[in-house]
Amino acid sequence: MADVGEFALIARINAGRPLSPGVLLGPGDDAAVVAAPTGRFVVTTDMLVQDRHFRLDWSSAVDIGRKAIAQNAADVVAMGARPSAFVVGLGCPSETSAEFVTGLADGMWAEIGRSGGSIAGGDMVRSPVVTISVTAFGDPYREPIPRSGARPGDVVAVAGRLGWSGAGFAVLSAGLDAAALAGVDAGLIAEALATHRVPQPPYDAVLELPGDAPITALTDVSDGLLADLGHIAESSRVAIDLDAAALRDPALSPLADALGADPLDWILAGGEDHAFAATFAGNADLPAGWVPIGRVVEGAGVTLDGTPRIGPTGWESFA
Repeated sequence: MADVGEFALIARINAGRPLSPGVLLGPGDDAAVVAAPTGRFVVTTDMLVQDRHFRLDWSSAVDIGRKAIAQNAADVVAMGARPSAFVVGLGCPSETSAEFVTGLADGMWAEIGRSGGSIAGGDMVRSPVVTISVTAFGDPYREPIPRSGARPGDVVAVAGRLGWSGAGFAVLSAGLDAAALAGVDAGLIAEALATHRVPQPPYDAVLELPGDAPITALTDVSDGLLADLGHIAESSRVAIDLDAAALRDPALSPLADALGADPLDWILAGGEDHAFAATFAGNADLPAGWVPIGRVVEGAGVTLDGTPRIGPTGWESFA
């Protein structure tokens, strides 16, 4: 970075990148101009800090770039909006290679290919460790879907897979490889690692919902299923009871057995799955891609088969 310089690198990573229709004026001016076709927009921001949210010895620059966009795009989609623009702030040491920064940009644009939108601008500064801040904008295509709309009798459902990111994290944390996990299919290990490094939010499961879909509350599963459903329960002033049998994923069992872990812990509290969890009116059929996992009931909190879960519930930044 010190040799290439900020502005030359900005020009390099922006060269030839297409702008989405939602970005009327992109990188190169003092600020971007972003369209708001409905007269309003959804906005969210998230940060990733080296050795807190990612490790350079665990993930490539492309992986980290994709993850940075995915976790923000998922938040936009979870509000009932289509991602339209991203503003990216990057802090890194001066000895950081230009190739690493180019890899970050490549990863971000690769994920934008899945989510929609484009990078509208950003900033670069020198910092002690790699730090990435993404602000994402989205165009609402329906009324916002807040966490506060769940009602007793609603069905709780999920789109996407749960527990696989937690499984990958467990493998990496144990410092193990395929040879050490003898008897576990190498493809299973690779899939868990890939899912942790690059989450795959099922954007279309939400974006393709019809406008009259009976969805009452929605969140993306970033901190852990128990934690994120807990936010819905608290905001809606209801309780949520989950069905353990509906949540179990037999494909995770061989890896959990090898690590001496309970795969249900990964599913309930692993975090960074970036699946979507929602509540739907209880008398309605679930849309394609959504799997029932529980019910909204009277009360408070989240239970599993009627019993409070003892142990971690998910990610907490200052825990």
